Amino acid sequence: MRRNRHTKIVATLGPASSGADTLSKLFRAGADVFRLNFSHGTHQDHLARIQAIRNLERQLDRPIGILADLQGPKLRVGRFAEGRVRLEAGAEFTLDLDRDAPGDASRVCLPHPEIFEALAPGLELLLDDGKIRLEVVSRSSAQAVTRVVTGGPLSDRKGVNLPGAVVPLSALTAKDREDLAFAVEHGADWIALSFVQRANDIREVRALAGEHVKIVAKLEKPAAIYDLDAIIGEADAVMVARGDLGVEMPAEQVPAIQKRIVRACRRAGKPVIVATQMLESMIVSPTPTRAEASDVATAVYDGADAVMLSAESASGEYPVEAVRMMDRIIARTEADPYYREVIDASRAGVDTSLAGAIGLAARSVCDLLGAKALVAYTSSGYSAVRMSRERPATAILGMTPDAHTARRLALVWGVHAVIVHEIDSVTEMTDFACSTAVTHELAGAGDVLVISAGMPFRTPGTTNLMRIASIP
Repeated sequence: MRRNRHTKIVATLGPASSGADTLSKLFRAGADVFRLNFSHGTHQDHLARIQAIRNLERQLDRPIGILADLQGPKLRVGRFAEGRVRLEAGAEFTLDLDRDAPGDASRVCLPHPEIFEALAPGLELLLDDGKIRLEVVSRSSAQAVTRVVTGGPLSDRKGVNLPGAVVPLSALTAKDREDLAFAVEHGADWIALSFVQRANDIREVRALAGEHVKIVAKLEKPAAIYDLDAIIGEADAVMVARGDLGVEMPAEQVPAIQKRIVRACRRAGKPVIVATQMLESMIVSPTPTRAEASDVATAVYDGADAVMLSAESASGEYPVEAVRMMDRIIARTEADPYYREVIDASRAGVDTSLAGAIGLAARSVCDLLGAKALVAYTSSGYSAVRMSRERPATAILGMTPDAHTARRLALVWGVHAVIVHEIDSVTEMTDFACSTAVTHELAGAGDVLVISAGMPFRTPGTTNLMRIASIP
């Protein structure tokens, strides 16, 4: 089951898409990686989904990636006596630490004592996804007095954003630590860390979970953009999470920020996912708006590794149709001759590492000889990712003896991952690459393959070999 496209699809699972039959339909429609959103559901719910994914994987004999998305330190106000109040512009509104007293139109609990240290007069707070705006007038260690700039209704547990401050919170809450341990124990292939503000947030997770865990940094805070290169350098992949990013930054800045992040990730050779509201109208409609189709196509033209569906596949009325539509948009965009022009014109700079040099040389040879596929024999996935960085026109066959590596490569642009046995010689590797390419319909008799690997075999991170083979 080979995709006729390079850009991958991440589909979020939820109440609308957790059954085994729907899961199978989602994968067949085009989903490459399934996202488990730990902001919702119990561990029992997520375990059932993991087991269903692995059962499907065995049935289809195809590696399927699992992305475990941690909730992160989402700030929320407390509860109101009547469940809901209305804040009037110009009025005074106090945030404090009194958990016992229910809120009213003059005050509410903000149960995050660390936040008050980050507040200062003149700083803006956004409530309920930016619908309500407050300006800090004064603050102490236990409360902040604000003025309502933009009023409106406010109900229990609505979110709070501080766009002008680096929030002094750990990247992991107590819940996140439990969810992280659960996800690692049950074999999640990627861990997505929410509300990353600095590179040290990723180091904190890695120290807990181990060096083997692959971390996706979700960029949804302005502070993360200021530390962008350091975060990309520390993370294994990046997600442009446009929801909270669009709340904390002016909407007109988000498209440019998205392009900047994608370009930076491509330079670094790190997979990048574009997410949030990509086909939002398909939550309730069987077809997207033209603007949404253009939004997906823009991410594809930019060279993103993957695009993601959230509520569209998790709780919407048309989860399979949403995946199928995204698959069609990607395939049509990549078939446009202008797509290849754009991708070639925006190629990343030269990577002077050994694996980077092999990846660049392999693409050049592939172009010169008209090779049908690039083959990366890899234990860690690194050489396949370096090949993907070059965005070749041909498919990349990622051959690996490690199932976890194959599943992680499901997220990487252009890589068709296959789990194979351990290889002991260059001759065996070449012969098996040829037969595998034929089996998976990537090439046929007389076609040329360009193969990369590392010597000695079974040693991760040693990509140092390129070989040209002709299929007999």
